[in-house]
Amino acid sequence: MQRNGNPRVSVVVPTRNEARNLEVVLPAIAAVRPAVHEVIVVDGNSVDGTIETAQRVLPWVKVITQTRKGKGNAMACGFAAATGDVIVMFDADGSADPAEIPAFVRALIEGADFAKGSRFVRGGGSDDITLLRKSGNAGLNGVANALFGTSYTDLCYGYNAFWADILPVLDLPPIEAPAPAEGMIWGDGFEIETVLNCRVAAAGLKITEVPSMERERIFGQSNLRTFADGTRVLRTLAAERRRAQRRRAERVQVEEQSRAVTPPGGIPVVPVETATAPNGLPLADAAAHGPRPMPQPRVPAVEQQQVRREGGRDGGAVRLALEEEAS
Repeated sequence: MQRNGNPRVSVVVPTRNEARNLEVVLPAIAAVRPAVHEVIVVDGNSVDGTIETAQRVLPWVKVITQTRKGKGNAMACGFAAATGDVIVMFDADGSADPAEIPAFVRALIEGADFAKGSRFVRGGGSDDITLLRKSGNAGLNGVANALFGTSYTDLCYGYNAFWADILPVLDLPPIEAPAPAEGMIWGDGFEIETVLNCRVAAAGLKITEVPSMERERIFGQSNLRTFADGTRVLRTLAAERRRAQRRRAERVQVEEQSRAVTPPGGIPVVPVETATAPNGLPLADAAAHGPRPMPQPRVPAVEQQQVRREGGRDGGAVRLALEEEAS
């Protein structure tokens, strides 16, 4: 998958009983220009005809059913099904404006890895936020910025976009994992937006905030619970901070181990007791079973330098593989 100036855009829309809203939202997404590559509706066992409505109002929509419960799992299922270069997270309730999608994509084309919507930068706003929620969001922003060294203005907003090639960094729960007997897998719930914001920051990715205008939900009632959700976000920030510190410590340990077995020239050290002769026996025993190996001819200095350069690249690959395994 390549990053270019004309990426294919996949829009992921998690739903649960959003049939009436989809009648408005899906045609509006389809009307965006440049046209999106695909729209993926991820349904959470709706009982109001959400799937049938989606297929009726947008015949080319891709509809899938999430594997567990929770918004985070729905998002992860949509991400896994996406075939575009860019993935846009889009709520089904009508609060997000599809006409803003090109601005998110433009931020990515201009160099961002993650384009984060914000209601609190110039050009953004909200018709659906109370003073209490706004104050709480500001406080959570401060905590997140202190913990992760970011400068977020709107931690809890779910309208975001990112290059699909950063999905491994997000490290979301595998969609095929079975649901636990009780509770939810970490990352499957409404904490998903905070989890993503923390992980892209911890990975050192480039984040650009995009002004966004939040509208009121068209139909139905919001599931937001100010104090309960705020407490969950705080727990998420603490948990993700511990995770980031643990991952950093693991990377340092792997790097130290790699340096211990790879000298500056990049050629791995082979302990004497494990070195083998051409007959497959350890060198310590080779003398008793046959002639010692012939000494190797001296390699000219220029070739030695080439070997060191190639070895340096291989050493870097080893370190990268070890880091990925540790993560």
